[in-house]
Amino acid sequence: MTHLGTLALALAFVLATYSICMSVWGAISRREMWIASATNAAHAVFGCVVIAVIALLNALLTHDFNVEYVSSYSSSTLPVQYTVASLWGGQKGSLLFWTFILTIFSTIVLLQNRNKNRELMPYVTATLMVITLFFLGMLNFITPPFERLSFTPKEGSDLNPLLQNYWMTLHPPSLYLGYVSASVPFAFAIAALVTGKLGDVWIRTTRRWALTSWFFLSIGNLLGGRWAYEVLGWGGYWAWDPVENAAIMPWFTASAYLHSVMIQEKKNMLKVWNMVLVILTFALTIFGTFLTRSGVISSVHSFTQSGLGPYFMAFLILTLVVSLGLLFYRLPELKSENELDSLLSREAAFLLNNWVLVGLAFATFWGTVFPVLSEWVRGVKITVGPPFFNKVNGPLGVLLLLLTGIGPVIAWRRASAKSLQRNFTIPLIAGVLFGALFFVFGYRNYYAIVILSLCGFVAGAIFSEFFRGTRARQTILHESSPQAFGRLVSKNPRRYGGYIVHIGVVLIFIGIAGSSFFKIEKQISLKPGETMEAGRYTLKYEGIKNSEDDHVAIQAAVVAVSVEGQQIDTMHPEKRLYKRQNQPTTEVALRQTLREDLYVVLGSYDAPSQLATLQVFVNPLLSWIWIGGIILVLGTCVTMMPSPAERQAFAQARIPASSGSEVMTD
Repeated sequence: MTHLGTLALALAFVLATYSICMSVWGAISRREMWIASATNAAHAVFGCVVIAVIALLNALLTHDFNVEYVSSYSSSTLPVQYTVASLWGGQKGSLLFWTFILTIFSTIVLLQNRNKNRELMPYVTATLMVITLFFLGMLNFITPPFERLSFTPKEGSDLNPLLQNYWMTLHPPSLYLGYVSASVPFAFAIAALVTGKLGDVWIRTTRRWALTSWFFLSIGNLLGGRWAYEVLGWGGYWAWDPVENAAIMPWFTASAYLHSVMIQEKKNMLKVWNMVLVILTFALTIFGTFLTRSGVISSVHSFTQSGLGPYFMAFLILTLVVSLGLLFYRLPELKSENELDSLLSREAAFLLNNWVLVGLAFATFWGTVFPVLSEWVRGVKITVGPPFFNKVNGPLGVLLLLLTGIGPVIAWRRASAKSLQRNFTIPLIAGVLFGALFFVFGYRNYYAIVILSLCGFVAGAIFSEFFRGTRARQTILHESSPQAFGRLVSKNPRRYGGYIVHIGVVLIFIGIAGSSFFKIEKQISLKPGETMEAGRYTLKYEGIKNSEDDHVAIQAAVVAVSVEGQQIDTMHPEKRLYKRQNQPTTEVALRQTLREDLYVVLGSYDAPSQLATLQVFVNPLLSWIWIGGIILVLGTCVTMMPSPAERQAFAQARIPASSGSEVMTD
């Protein structure tokens, strides 16, 4: 089966090359026959990659330890779900998995557009196949996943124990889906630049793909934060680790694009800027892959040092040179037809929102690459830690939160004093009340109160938008409140889905503010029967329980939790020893409520003295981060819903494109 996988990858490489050549030749010669042949070749590439994935999964599930990858990242005692996750748990498998997703998306795009965008599609196919060809080149010539050993080990080395967590079965695939789907808007942008079809058609065609990328990047970052929170045992969810940064940077630029593209659709402005954001987002996904796989940075998330770095860097440079060269060539045709009327307008708020998001991406990029640059220039690696990111990105994040409240309620073109007063009164009152409420409940930190007040301001702005829209439908169309609300959202899912996303963002900021400024942390060694205090909790250490199976040995502390003398829970923080790699890990015990998380870590245990060292965190409001994330995801789903207005706008955008198209011949 592995020989079949090797053959399939080789055939896919040849077919991808053929598809690129025939796509470009078909477009230049205007011969539909060659374009169709290129499309069929792209479908065949997908089929070959599917065979390769099945072959590697079969090797993992049948424990074929003669395959180097299987031997390195699995074992006979590894649970089935983590054996499957091993597919993306190592360098070679993750590249194959990436290629698999890319070919799936390429096939979907080709099927979606089989009768549309005839002038763009040959170049879209060629671009997607160039990206595919790069990864297939890695798999065929640099990191072959089916490489065999000269001997067959009796047992595999096992998957990294840190990855043996259910969140890790979901987190990497989500990020890969987000990364790879960014290729589709990029491919259409390149096709638009090559053909000169720079209207709104390519933007409207790829809107859901851009949203899909943002959707999965959001989920991937949230799941990654949750994994870090539960597995790494340091009491937090985000440490500005280089690989975490690699995942959040394209999310920032994709967020900027989703906002600025509305300006292009409504005002025919920011065409160059939108092109830059699409190119930048794709480039950052490749840069993130380079960071993870090159070994130039140290991270608990990255793969071991490899020789892939120069190839990824060369591909990244080539991507930027070609795409920015095309952009420079088309600059005169991308000139905006309208200008900003006033700084007090929604356009200005969106533009500032874009600058802040790109500023966040740049600050994160600079802090991430600074250790590498310092080592190149001075020979000494100077690490930039969380204080730098918090100091720079913290204020930018607060400014972004403020703009999240201003954007929906400020008028297009130019806001008058009267409209400002009418639209901002309720949000301002909500902000003051929200901050006062938290102050009354004991949250006494100036910076935190400002953030929480801004959360109230944004929530007030969003709810006033929902309220006005619902009331207007009730007044004009005489609908009931639920009916008016439901139709308000369904008639314009893009706008109101976006507001739901913003509600999720508000909740995430509440969780960040509460857990950052009011966290309680204590560490103490206890003997059985002794107690400790952490916030309003009393924790009584009762002893240690041991258990084990063929795969892992577990040492669990028994900790009774009481509040005001009343026992409310028993928690079991663990130390685990994974036998194959002889590697210890920490499994935290977590008690979550809407008010706060009680987070208990078994730091160490000394059997002779029976002393257990417990590290305890009380993280106020942290659950709201995950709740906000769920609402953000649901809101994104709403924005993807089709609407009559969208179909009409799409049809109008196609008119000049179709009228100017030329007929291709067989």
